[in-house]
Amino acid sequence: MTKHILISGARGVGKSTLIERLLAENFLPLHGFITKRLETADAKGFYPIHIYPLGAKWTNAEGQYWQLPAERNLLGTCDSKTHNVNRHVFNELGVQYIESAEPGGLIIMDELGFMEARAEDFKKAVFNALNGDIPVIAAVKNRTDVDFLNDLRTHENVVVYNIDESNRDALYSELLPIIREWNAKYRIK
Repeated sequence: MTKHILISGARGVGKSTLIERLLAENFLPLHGFITKRLETADAKGFYPIHIYPLGAKWTNAEGQYWQLPAERNLLGTCDSKTHNVNRHVFNELGVQYIESAEPGGLIIMDELGFMEARAEDFKKAVFNALNGDIPVIAAVKNRTDVDFLNDLRTHENVVVYNIDESNRDALYSELLPIIREWNAKYRIK
């Protein structure tokens, strides 16, 4: 049985969309997080990136993500060359969202990338989850220049599925039986 699923691919190729499609067939309680980059840059050209607990309704009527009070969920900002990272948000909220998972559920990490490469508490929580028994589905950036991401992809408890535009539907068909198997095995009756 597949213990954990990592979906790796380039930005915009459909990692999050594939996860959303799979979750439509899931009946287990969801834990973990999603990250969202706002589509609008600030006055300096930087795009804010926020973290949200999975399952929380942080959207308005148009489906746009709201910010938590006092920007406490702001992971950082980026433009095409520069990234400003709030490691404490990864190490506090990110850890909380992962560690709140309970048996009988499913942990989603959407997405793991390079910004958290120096957030040691967060990385520890991610690896603890991969060493644990609660199934994980994670979207992972396909960068090979980040040790954290390379360590994720080579973890003994994961199966990595590389996604591109040509295999998105085939991956959905391949992963759906795993989601159904997890539902049958882990669902608390």
